[in-house]
Amino acid sequence: MRLVTYRRTVNEESRLGALDGNLVIDLQWLGDAAGMDLPDNMLDFIDLGPEAVKSTTELLNTYRGEWPLGVAIPVQNVKLLAPIPRPRKNIFGIGLNYTEHVAESAKSLDTSPDLPKQPVIFSKPPTTVIADGDAIEHNAEITQQMDWECELAAIIGTRAKRVERKDALQYVFGYSIMNDISARDNRRSGQWIYSKGQDTYAPFGPCIVTADEIPDPQNLKLWLTVNGVEKQNSNTAYMLFKVDELVADISKGITLEPGDIIATGTPAGVGAGRTPQEWLWPGDVVECHIEGIGSLRNPVVKV
Repeated sequence: MRLVTYRRTVNEESRLGALDGNLVIDLQWLGDAAGMDLPDNMLDFIDLGPEAVKSTTELLNTYRGEWPLGVAIPVQNVKLLAPIPRPRKNIFGIGLNYTEHVAESAKSLDTSPDLPKQPVIFSKPPTTVIADGDAIEHNAEITQQMDWECELAAIIGTRAKRVERKDALQYVFGYSIMNDISARDNRRSGQWIYSKGQDTYAPFGPCIVTADEIPDPQNLKLWLTVNGVEKQNSNTAYMLFKVDELVADISKGITLEPGDIIATGTPAGVGAGRTPQEWLWPGDVVECHIEGIGSLRNPVVKV
């Protein structure tokens, strides 16, 4: 399934839907029509566990093409929000997780040229999250070095505490896209949270694709453009620490809970690593793309 959070009007509460072609299928309303109790929001749906994904997929297959009245809404008539508009906890960010990005960061930033022996973990607050189409805020009083980072996001579906790598993917609910926006000139004594944790610095979406539709998260093309010009182009196969390793590593000391998000790192091609260096400015449009998931497009605006 391709799950979304949407609303029809500015004043309406957000709701849970599934994308079917150019339609958004409201899952609570479909459940009501079928005598099945389904929630109206993403986090509550994730909490239901893996069986809910299976039964809801079967429900969609049963009604596809013959939707009950009012259940199916043209996607152009709704606003897609971030799939999880307000995460319960900070997003787990992974730094320096592609070999070539390690090298380019060492040349332009104060990071080590050596490949990390363990995942480099930081966090982004829930207030960083914005949706596809929403504006990334550029505050020139704070930064002159706003950068982009296209990343695969893994969303946890089942409580994970000290899990083994061989079992780790069973704890993943699904996958999405995140742009790990970074103010390179805002790193403080080696700490990244202010650089990466400012408001609007986590464009996220447009959907969550459930894990059953992406059996191998380590074979996905990902690329990024700024104003239509390609800046990043790689494949998740080149991650230093794969998704299963990240889940296992984090869960050794931090319990992962349903709805937690891991942004799994970015490949080479960021602005800081280019010659000359390139940065995002008001008026720019940055687009992230991941095979099998979709595209995430955001303008940059002055604040």
